[in-house]
Amino acid sequence: MRANRAFELLVSRDSREPAFLANRRRLDRLEVVSVDTGEVVLYWELPARAAAKLERRLRADLVSLDATAFMATWARADAVGEERR
Repeated sequence: MRANRAFELLVSRDSREPAFLANRRRLDRLEVVSVDTGEVVLYWELPARAAAKLERRLRADLVSLDATAFMATWARADAVGEERR
């Protein structure tokens, strides 16, 4: 099963402005939520620019990877506290 069928990406921004105009202190939150259980399986709170980059990568992987490969890849990144690639 594709990852985008098993998980949903939720993005919460502290303000409405785009990331490239955002205040450096603004923190955005990214959550990967399991569709089956509704529970958060991955979570990041990052500065706006880093969050925008991570969001693009997560969305690309949600479409291209299966659910198991997606979790294997991003669980490591979440545990280390860093972005993949």
